[in-house]
Amino acid sequence: MLEKFIKKARFFADKKEKEKNGNEGAPLKEQEAAKLSESLSENVKKIKSDVHDSNDIIIREFSFGQNQSMKAALVFVDGLANTDIINRSIIEPLMYKYSFIDFGQGMYENDLDEIKRAMLSVSEVKDAVTFDDMIYAFLCGDAVLLLDGFDKALVISCKGWERRSVSEPITESVIRGPREGFTENLRTNTALLRRRIKHPALTTEVFVMGEKTKTPVCLAYIKGVANEELIAEIKRRLKVINTDAILESGYIEQYIEDAPFSIFATTGYTEKPDVVAAKMLEGRVAIIVDGTPFVLTVPMLFLESFQTAEDYYSRPWFMTGLRFIRCTAFLISILAPAFYVSISTFHQELIPTDLLFTMVAAREGIPFPSAVEALIMILAFEILREAGVRLPRPVGQAMSIVGALVMGEAAVSAGLIGAPMVIVIAITAVSIFAVPMQADAAAILRVFLLLLSAAMGGYGIAMGLLAIMVHLASLKSYGFSYLAPLAPVELKDIKDSIVRMPLWLMRTRPNGMAKGDSRRQGDFVPATITDKKED
Repeated sequence: MLEKFIKKARFFADKKEKEKNGNEGAPLKEQEAAKLSESLSENVKKIKSDVHDSNDIIIREFSFGQNQSMKAALVFVDGLANTDIINRSIIEPLMYKYSFIDFGQGMYENDLDEIKRAMLSVSEVKDAVTFDDMIYAFLCGDAVLLLDGFDKALVISCKGWERRSVSEPITESVIRGPREGFTENLRTNTALLRRRIKHPALTTEVFVMGEKTKTPVCLAYIKGVANEELIAEIKRRLKVINTDAILESGYIEQYIEDAPFSIFATTGYTEKPDVVAAKMLEGRVAIIVDGTPFVLTVPMLFLESFQTAEDYYSRPWFMTGLRFIRCTAFLISILAPAFYVSISTFHQELIPTDLLFTMVAAREGIPFPSAVEALIMILAFEILREAGVRLPRPVGQAMSIVGALVMGEAAVSAGLIGAPMVIVIAITAVSIFAVPMQADAAAILRVFLLLLSAAMGGYGIAMGLLAIMVHLASLKSYGFSYLAPLAPVELKDIKDSIVRMPLWLMRTRPNGMAKGDSRRQGDFVPATITDKKED
């Protein structure tokens, strides 16, 4: 029913958009196709009108050539362009080093090519023939050189705004492995990927998204490894996005995900270049958005939430145990309050007698039922966690730790909450930090299962878990089953699921994701095994 409603909404939205484009498309196209004039004064006047005389947009008018016969204007944004490059590589060569060139007999196309080839000592120079291209160029940090007598401008690369250096991601710290993290700069992020995948098959495609923000969005994948159908589907979803602003990769995620109303994320994200490189080598596609260090990876499977980059840098059997611990922690985070309410309210016969006497004594005088206790403590924990995140770091840490201790002790002393409930909520709160990718879903599932257990006890928990499993089995991420390789079962991919086998046994890439080049390494036998066979 919900899918039918979404399809109908999309149909009417597309119809309305087509009607709008049909009514207003002609003047918009004319505006976008506005060409530059050969008159320098007209071009400068048009630029000032379009940018509304903003004081951070610098228009430097000057003359060069023999007898200062050639008039020019340089347009750039103060704070985005590198002024040293502008002074030393653009203005100085034109005004001083090439003053002997005579431009008095008229300008021709080859004269502009000569300026581009011999006068500008910069790495990249492009042409711009429309006002939209020119304005977009200097708003991105480049400088635009306008010459009198030409109906096109030179876009000179000189980006130089302040940027954050490459550092370790706070949210994904590791004991062993690279400490580099993505930054807010798009080209820095693509360079970090190039450092790890030094192969010409690594392909990047840039889309400009957002009518107002004009945000560059980069699609990165390995040609010949990534599925072409997957790439085409991602491009289709990106091209249909029609919005004013793309400020973070979360905007893109909400527009392109398969199940927009599901509590489970079907699009992965990370700040670590090594993680993105590893996923691209498996056949996945990365989406890099300018202005954010969080890079999207698609498709995303449910089991990826319980995997970390460190799993592949350490010993396989220990990391397998840690993956089981993460799965257990996730189950504890969603089931612990519901299980406690269930056994304390409906199934007291399952509790050992001594423990039952202790629990009854602890709950003596508590005015609320167990379910209300759990809801109060869950709400208090979420408030403390949110406050700890939003406050300044030193204050936030103290607020989270001291606030939780004081609140828990005070609630028990006042007789509002039983001591066993404080222990249960504390275990629940700590467990979810082992699986941060599923923290949002776990918070909702925790309350959902708690309400079911308060109504029907263990039967409610069983029904809730069954509904969750059915929902997970129905989800897809860009055509791939969300529970793969467990449902449907792919025996070849089990070696890197909950169990992490040694790297030399992972000869092939995940089934279905990689098309064409599905084999990642040759046959390998460890030296110790070879020696035993020879003996």
